[in-house]
Amino acid sequence: MKQFSELISAVEITNKTNAKIEALVNYFSTAHNKDKLWLIALFTGKRPKRPVKTTLLKDWCMEIAQLPEWLFLESYSTVGDLGETISLLLPEPEYQQDKALHEFMEELHELKSTSDEDKKNYILKTWNSLEAQERFIFNKLIGGSFRIGVSKKTLVNALAKFSGIDSNQLMHSIIGNWTPDSITFDDLLSGEHINYDNSKPYPFCLAYSLEKNLEDLGPLEDWQVEYKWDGIRGQIVKRNKEVFIWSRGEELVTEQFPELVEIVSQFKDDFVLDGEILAIKDQAVLLFNDLQKRLNRKNVTKQLMEEVPVGFYVYDILEFNGKDIRETALRERRQTLEDLFKTEAINSDYFKLSQRISFKHWKELDAIRNEARQFNSEGLMLKQKASPYHVGRKKGDWWKWKVDPLTIDAVMIYAQKGSGRRSSKYTDYTFAVKKDDQLVTVAKAYSGLTNEEITEISRWVNKNAIEKFGPVRTVKPELVFEIAFEGIALSNRHKSGVALRFPRIKRWRKDKPASEIDTIESVKALIGSYFLM
Repeated sequence: MKQFSELISAVEITNKTNAKIEALVNYFSTAHNKDKLWLIALFTGKRPKRPVKTTLLKDWCMEIAQLPEWLFLESYSTVGDLGETISLLLPEPEYQQDKALHEFMEELHELKSTSDEDKKNYILKTWNSLEAQERFIFNKLIGGSFRIGVSKKTLVNALAKFSGIDSNQLMHSIIGNWTPDSITFDDLLSGEHINYDNSKPYPFCLAYSLEKNLEDLGPLEDWQVEYKWDGIRGQIVKRNKEVFIWSRGEELVTEQFPELVEIVSQFKDDFVLDGEILAIKDQAVLLFNDLQKRLNRKNVTKQLMEEVPVGFYVYDILEFNGKDIRETALRERRQTLEDLFKTEAINSDYFKLSQRISFKHWKELDAIRNEARQFNSEGLMLKQKASPYHVGRKKGDWWKWKVDPLTIDAVMIYAQKGSGRRSSKYTDYTFAVKKDDQLVTVAKAYSGLTNEEITEISRWVNKNAIEKFGPVRTVKPELVFEIAFEGIALSNRHKSGVALRFPRIKRWRKDKPASEIDTIESVKALIGSYFLM
């Protein structure tokens, strides 16, 4: 437990990905193989059910610390995490023990079937043998989630550095069907439980934002122009009668989109396609807000598939009948795609080639880009026809040219402290607009301000906070900010009735009083102005 606790501390005190990877590699190099398995399981959501109710943990802590409930709840409100609150309130341990992580996990599994009295004896005895940080980790093992800034991608990159195994293979392996009790660490890394050869994707080719004048790109006939869609970038892999779908985030998402698997299974050829997963209905691309209803679903019902049908717009082909064709020119890969669709005679509104935009002069493209929002496109992609399919970004061959962001003026009503180096300053803000004589929240934003502005706002929050809810402070509605965002949609999940796509702070409007912020009516008017709903 000490070793696992030290790892948690190491990754929590830094916001540098490389430092987190080094800490994880060190753990994988020294920990027991069973502990490594449990670390991977815990960090990827493969955790057992809670063996003890959190209300019991709270009651036992108050009993030991001799605290009234109001004082416990006030402490909990200040700390913001139950497991950490308990670890801080308990008295110093009377002795120490250092069991391995997997031993604790096995004991907690056995604890689930015991009586409340046996559970209490075990929990109290363990609390009395651990330091505060180790208690906190132990409490998280019982029932909390490990939200410590380690993404699956960071974990996989650490495993790849430790093992020398391809990161895509490791991603497939760790999200496969396994438990710490059903596999060894070495077998997990080697992918004994998966068939990686059939599912292996390629690194994505990415684009830079356009930073040149169009006329400087050269002859327009050298460029392929397409719409840029706001969905989930993905690769569809079809090999040996098996179909796999990978997201750009290197996650295997096949089971979330069964209709795509059904369509692709009709093709006779094998291939790897690059494209965009989109919500499509009545031949129109829906907003990303609609697509979100389909994401991260363990069970995709027929009703959900009918409510939010999903399709795939194909951008590129990377492999054809077992041959890697990424080094061939885009114009040749596009021709391969067009021949594939003609040969296979796939006629579907949900699975088709991305449209190539025809234009005679560079100046036409600006007008085409500005109209892109009318059918829920983010803008344009400009691709050099002679370009290969690069790994990652290579400046000059692919450019993305997005539409200008939408903006509103809103007032800050909540502020929350950041993490890591910014844990002493308020960096996370919630913004609201007017609705009649009230304020309704419309967005949260975490970026867009300078360090000097953050420091100034933090001082202001300390002087103007009205209420506190754990780490959150309610502030006087006085500071106005211009909020930029990529899209907007009606949403029943938000009190305001709207959801903003990628909100961020464009500027601090020191020149504007709160009385002049936008109304919810003016915000909703953007939907009708910019989108065909």
